Amino acid sequence: MSSFFRNLGPIYIEQIKRIIDCRTINLDDDSSFNNLVGINFVNSQSLSFLYDDQKLAKNYFPNSTIICTEKKIDELSNKQMLIIVKDVQNTLAVLSKIFYRSLSKNEISKLNRPVIGENSNISKKSSIENGAILGKNVLINDGVKIGYNCIIGDNSNIDTNTVITNTILGDNVNIGRNSSIGQKGFGFAIKKDANIDIFHIGRVILKSGVSIGSNCSIDRGSFSDTIIGENTYFDNLCHVAHNVIVGNNSVFAAMTGIAGSAKIGNHVMAGGQSGISGHINIGNNVRIAAKSGVFNDVKDGTSVMGNPAINMFSYLKKYKKYYGSK
Repeated sequence: MSSFFRNLGPIYIEQIKRIIDCRTINLDDDSSFNNLVGINFVNSQSLSFLYDDQKLAKNYFPNSTIICTEKKIDELSNKQMLIIVKDVQNTLAVLSKIFYRSLSKNEISKLNRPVIGENSNISKKSSIENGAILGKNVLINDGVKIGYNCIIGDNSNIDTNTVITNTILGDNVNIGRNSSIGQKGFGFAIKKDANIDIFHIGRVILKSGVSIGSNCSIDRGSFSDTIIGENTYFDNLCHVAHNVIVGNNSVFAAMTGIAGSAKIGNHVMAGGQSGISGHINIGNNVRIAAKSGVFNDVKDGTSVMGNPAINMFSYLKKYKKYYGSK
């Protein structure tokens, strides 16, 4: 698997206590943690987190320690190892920089030279960093930058001035000009005097057959990946925020914006200037009318319209009632 960061673990609880105001439950003084991960990726000796409003599929994560506030304690097993804090988001922002960092220029220079597949056409005015792997029949145009350890699948086409970092592309992916793929997402802790960025360890994964228009941006995930499914198309001027998951065979018209951690199914179609709120679920075979603002979950096979978006037929009925005679 491509690595885009350095894991600085193990980190010991005594180190955490020196920089975070916290108390611990079921933890020894010599406890250590190998990584800081999202709740769906917990493993032995990992440190994870839960927000107050986060729903739980289970209440016990053995061999892992959870960061949470006092409000969350009663929802978890009395066996659970816990670090109790006042502000989970602020804690994540601080600890993410203790656990992880980007590769230095010196480290990148020591990576293997880029691997470029046969019959690929790479512009001399492009930049391909060490560790990158490009497949067969790849076209890289002027001004393109491919960051270290990125993977570009066979028959992919990257147009002029696009920047790709922290990203894995499948086969037959097309990306338009002036797009930015894999930059850090809009995740941080709000502080009165100086906000604190969260180090994003996730990637962008564009599966085979994906098409991204010009002037688009797709943020990498914070503690999970941002994923676009097979044969999904984005028009120009679209934005996809961190941790978003989009299914297969979906289409998004120009200026669509998808906020962080939204989950979107297969065969979804969204009209131009649609806005999809974060942390919601959009089902399969959903239709979203242009300029709609989607703030709540949408069930399979539903068509929605308006701002806030509601069932399209209900919207049209109300529209005709109020405006039909004007």
